[in-house]
Amino acid sequence: MKPLARYASLYGYLDLCRSIGIEPASLMRGAGLDPVGLRLQDRWIPAAAIAKVLEDSAALSGYDDFGIRMAEHRQFSNLGPLSLIVRDEPDIRSALRMLSRYEHLYNEALHMQMTELGNVATIRIKADVGEPVETRQFIELAVAVSHRLLAGFLGARWRPASVCFTHSAPTLVSEHRRLFGTAVNFDHDFSGIILVASDLDAPNRMSDPLLRPYSKQILDSFGSPNDVTVARRVRESIEILLPTGRCSAEQVARSLGADRRTVHNHLALTGESYSSILNSVRAELAERMVGNSRHTFTEITEFLSFSAPSNFSRWFHGQFGCSPRQWRARQDQSDAPG
Repeated sequence: MKPLARYASLYGYLDLCRSIGIEPASLMRGAGLDPVGLRLQDRWIPAAAIAKVLEDSAALSGYDDFGIRMAEHRQFSNLGPLSLIVRDEPDIRSALRMLSRYEHLYNEALHMQMTELGNVATIRIKADVGEPVETRQFIELAVAVSHRLLAGFLGARWRPASVCFTHSAPTLVSEHRRLFGTAVNFDHDFSGIILVASDLDAPNRMSDPLLRPYSKQILDSFGSPNDVTVARRVRESIEILLPTGRCSAEQVARSLGADRRTVHNHLALTGESYSSILNSVRAELAERMVGNSRHTFTEITEFLSFSAPSNFSRWFHGQFGCSPRQWRARQDQSDAPG
């Protein structure tokens, strides 16, 4: 399976395109992306497609600093669940280590490595999108976002010792210098940020010690950083796509950058299938939604992508041994005061 990234990686893309006078929808479709998917920030898509749309956008607009400009639209919350963990680390060093360790929760194609030698700290950022496509804008976006994250921790006046890129310099470097406010080196042996190591000792001003136990509970739910299975990715895609009514096996496979047969073969190795995971997700959601009288049965039918309430009712009876109405009545009785 090729590396994936969340649609949140393209946060700010639409606004930037419109501000510089290019039409984003056709560019996204040309890269194999669905413009509607931007509303589903947690949906997984091939990282190579993101790299391609950034390069195509830079070429069409004439802005070869497209990735740098896009970074200015990003927010800390765009890290999704990972932002909750990083926010409550006690200092900058531990926050960056946590970000590096769990980067796969956000973008499987980016790899951050932090090293310290004396009083110099180096943050190296590499990209592997799984295809031989240009990643210049992809890397520049990642480096610029990392810089903004550090500035958010350390304050607007903070400056790194240097910012480096392995690719050659663009025609104009004014945007790079404006954003980074320091020496920018091109044709370097790595892409990333060099800073004073003592900066990493700074306390994380966003951290709340009282919230740290809850952050750890969220962290534990993520599992091992290496425990990213196809089944898990399929489940996440189903959870996101199911309410949209576009949750076919083909659509899920496409969202993972693969064909249906490839996904089927990967799932078969673990004794799973698209149908078994879909059924599991539906059962989990149905149990919760049927037990809550705020949801009508018609709404639940549509949310779970059943064609008719009668089909949903038959499926529910097969899963739980009773009709949805009987289940809700039992729940109402158990919740009633004694």
